[in-house]
Amino acid sequence: MNKGEFVEALADRLDFSRAQADRALSAVLDIIAEQLAKGEKVAFTGFGSFEVSERAARTGRNPQTGAAIEIAASSVPKFTAGATLKSAVNK
Repeated sequence: MNKGEFVEALADRLDFSRAQADRALSAVLDIIAEQLAKGEKVAFTGFGSFEVSERAARTGRNPQTGAAIEIAASSVPKFTAGATLKSAVNK
């Protein structure tokens, strides 16, 4: 399912116009991204949580040449599924 299909399903379920559903979804995704950028955790009980994980700097290898390269430290978003979501997927 892509974003367009998701917006369509959301519009049908909530009896919104497609434009309203698109704005609602965009707002939710923007809020999650803003909170993660601040280093905050976003949790939805039963569904899961989004948080920022830190990756340390490390040495990697260029797959074409085999030369060692330095990979910079970075912050990456991480999602952990909640119990309700896990059980829904495993039915």
